[in-house]
Amino acid sequence: MWKCSALALVLVWAGAAALTAQSPKYGVGRPATPEEIRDLGAAIAPDGGGLPEGSGSVAEGRAVFAARCARCHGPKGEGAVGATLVGGQGTLGTPRPLKTVGSFWPYATTVWDYINRAMPFDEPGLLKPPEVYAVVAYILNLNSIIGDEGVMDARSLPKVKMPNRDGFVADPRPDVGNAK
Repeated sequence: MWKCSALALVLVWAGAAALTAQSPKYGVGRPATPEEIRDLGAAIAPDGGGLPEGSGSVAEGRAVFAARCARCHGPKGEGAVGATLVGGQGTLGTPRPLKTVGSFWPYATTVWDYINRAMPFDEPGLLKPPEVYAVVAYILNLNSIIGDEGVMDARSLPKVKMPNRDGFVADPRPDVGNAK
């Protein structure tokens, strides 16, 4: 019994030491530098705030998608190793919803941000802003959200009305931001 009590005391002491070692009193941690924040990339708001210059067309996106995206998402975004990007409209209220760019995502700017930060899966951040705009244009076109001649840039992308834009419920908790 003595060994268990001693072990418990050691664990409590180690836990308390770990907590106090992380407090500001001991100078652990520091604010991020402007360079570190910049290297994280811009945060893209639903209204397009933070989008960089550049543009990309559906035709350009088709070529980039074939070279960088199709091996995981299939040639037409139908899904393969990676997620399905097209279809699913009208399935969200069914027992088997298909959550795709065309059926679930509320903002086209969020699609841009995700592709910019996380794709291609094996080389995230590889695509330059014009390539990201082009891939987004192509994916929106595959979902019949924009036409074949569509061009996306910082001005046109936030104006895209996604099919599920109004399908989300505002979070009413006062501690998480403005409730609608």
